[in-house]
Amino acid sequence: MEELEPTTKRRRNLTPYLLISPALLFLAAFFAYPMFQGLILAVYDDEAVLPLLAEPSLSGERVGEVPPGTRVTIFAQQGNQLDGEITADLLTEQWFFVTGDDPDGAAVEGWAPETRVRVRDEAADGTPLGGTIRPKLGENADPLTPLRGEPSERADVVAELDERAPVAIGEIAVLEVWFDVEAVTDDGTVTAGWAPSRFVRAFESGEEGVVDRGTDGQFTSRFIEKMLDDRFFGPAWRTTLLLMVIIIPLQFALAIIMALVIHARPKGTSGFLYVFSLPMGMSDLAVGILFFSIFTSSGLLNSVLDAFGLIGDTPPTYLGADTRNWIIAAIVLAELWRATSIVMVIVVSGLQAIPDETLEAAELFGASYWQRVRYIILPLLKPSLQVALILRTILAFQVFAVVIALGGGEIVTVLANETYRQYFELRDNNVASAYAVFILLLSLASSIFYLRAVRTENEGAAS
Repeated sequence: MEELEPTTKRRRNLTPYLLISPALLFLAAFFAYPMFQGLILAVYDDEAVLPLLAEPSLSGERVGEVPPGTRVTIFAQQGNQLDGEITADLLTEQWFFVTGDDPDGAAVEGWAPETRVRVRDEAADGTPLGGTIRPKLGENADPLTPLRGEPSERADVVAELDERAPVAIGEIAVLEVWFDVEAVTDDGTVTAGWAPSRFVRAFESGEEGVVDRGTDGQFTSRFIEKMLDDRFFGPAWRTTLLLMVIIIPLQFALAIIMALVIHARPKGTSGFLYVFSLPMGMSDLAVGILFFSIFTSSGLLNSVLDAFGLIGDTPPTYLGADTRNWIIAAIVLAELWRATSIVMVIVVSGLQAIPDETLEAAELFGASYWQRVRYIILPLLKPSLQVALILRTILAFQVFAVVIALGGGEIVTVLANETYRQYFELRDNNVASAYAVFILLLSLASSIFYLRAVRTENEGAAS
């Protein structure tokens, strides 16, 4: 009987996974997670409703909910033990733990609200040490002030003190005020319950108020609707598309010409490459400021025109409130100068991948230079053009600093500028996120379109 040779178990090579794991962790922490949070902000309102509770306590049973902005009727208020720090929007009341003699002369102690004690003795730091019981006004008012076992109007009465009775003040309790409210929602439903005062703004009468904000979140389309109703959304959307329609074709035409010049290897090719790539070293804002200095009333353009005697005593204004078309023209020129080199570098890389033998064979068979460009170079450049189109379109949706530098973001605005305005000026993170998601969707849609429209032969055969 033949002996079987032992088979060795193939071990999995974990080295590639270990090498790529830092990059995956980085993408998850600084790309995937922030993007997910941004998407959630656009469709999720974490202050959508304020729950109403059966009793003035966070542990109370939930009996209803009302959205922010709802008017409420306030029936009563109750102090409750404060959970957390005292903030500016928090309505509080104080209770004193006092000791004194009741009307029969017996020593008693208990809790009394600050409103029933007149403080007459304080420590150096202002802490109350002693005082007297305030008299009650009104003919039928009970002259006795009840002391309770806990700092709450609902606690049991443990003793009573007569008016003007001297007391010593010990412990001080700060309570949060809760309101017993009733609200009528948009669908006509009547909801009643207790709510903390920090979320309800009471009117001067003290009998009515409005819900300021909620504590529970819900998915909603309200922020997207608010973005669509924004008066700047339409102009920003149209201007962004207009800039894309003008800039991208011109950029690609210029970039291909520049790349063909470099690919032809004339004398001084390196110099051409350096000159064409120079704008890549400048930031968007720097380019915007540079072109602002050209088109301002006392800028380079008017200086040149004045030198040739082409303008009168009053130089024309190019970047003003009534010259929107000039601002768009300045933005187009600035973007052409700034970002054409990015496309040019991608096209040059694609040209270097085309074999010289292919072009030489076409020239040998009598193809003119234009025919070689049209029937050989451009078809073989499709992968590079596809990448350049996707990259340039995504960057076009994000144009921002040049628009701010030349137009201030008021006369001419774009989607990225409105995202900034909502986030920084209006402090509306949700609507700003809705703008960002809209830009993301436009970028994805354009990328899919280019992947389908500019296809190589291999991609067409695979589909």
